[in-house]
Amino acid sequence: MIDSRRSSPPWWRASVHADRRPLLIGRNRIQAAFRAHFAEQDFVEVDTATLQVSPGNEAHLHAFQTAAIGHDGSAVALYLHTSPEFACKKLLAAGEPKIACFAHVYRNRERGPLHHPEFTMLEWYRVGAGYERLMQDCADLIALAARTAGTQQFAYGGKTVDPFAEPERISVADAFARHAGIDLLATIAADGSTDRNALFKQLQAAGMRVAEDDTWADLFSRVIVEKVEPNLGIGRVTILDRYPVAEAALARPCSDEPRVAERFEVYACGVELANAFGELTDPAEQRRRFEAEMAEKQRVYGETYPLDEDFLEALAHMPEASGIALGFDRLVMLATGALRIEQVIWAPVAETHLG
Repeated sequence: MIDSRRSSPPWWRASVHADRRPLLIGRNRIQAAFRAHFAEQDFVEVDTATLQVSPGNEAHLHAFQTAAIGHDGSAVALYLHTSPEFACKKLLAAGEPKIACFAHVYRNRERGPLHHPEFTMLEWYRVGAGYERLMQDCADLIALAARTAGTQQFAYGGKTVDPFAEPERISVADAFARHAGIDLLATIAADGSTDRNALFKQLQAAGMRVAEDDTWADLFSRVIVEKVEPNLGIGRVTILDRYPVAEAALARPCSDEPRVAERFEVYACGVELANAFGELTDPAEQRRRFEAEMAEKQRVYGETYPLDEDFLEALAHMPEASGIALGFDRLVMLATGALRIEQVIWAPVAETHLG
């Protein structure tokens, strides 16, 4: 039966597939080029399990839950992972020095031109390397994607980027000052704790929308979404660096400024492509941060996810490392000129209509 609510013909119609096929072949070529690139640098490609005891512990990421049924009929909750990060870090603890992983990952409550409930995440990790090394990795991969696709320019949403230009690097604090006139660090204490009222007053003074029940994290996100992100990755790639510790649950603090962490995100044409960390390896601090994230998730959404105790145990054995997650489908979109993420996914997830 044809769903009358469907707004366009299904992807499997021959005419639709014929239009998508050049983009999909481009995807394959870029993936092959990336695999060769990592192999040349002696990375080991790993394949992690999709089912995990915890899907991740970030407050605003939403997972798909299932259950493993035992021989006795008892059920144990499992989740489709939102990232292969926990498994990859266990492999670092096991002794792997450089790994890369193309993983299908799953995020609920997300669907749109740039979001798909199942998508491909490319993650790679370098033991003993500073997180700045990952910035060069990103620049190299973005240029490689463009060369492989045969394009000199990325374009999306009316914005363009030269994928071969040296990326701009700006701290979150400087981006807040430049694009919103807000002194972010004045709202963060030396121990990384945040002052909600101080940030609230600054947003009010800047004429931004605020609500009495806004938390510091709510206000921070509003500035990022409304003022900062639209100005990133225009003309050249932007690296948004040094996030507040409160917004970097898996990253270690910067050695020169404990209020901010070794975390950066990569943007092109206003599109977020990657999220990187100088990895936190203190299991006690990681547990504290996860518990804070889950407390916030309970407050906002009325649910929590379990902690992966095996991951926390492995973290104590994990060497100093840096790691990054790149939205592979989004980069393919920009390199091939696709307008929606479904155009570069071979077999998109069926549309669902909740009503």
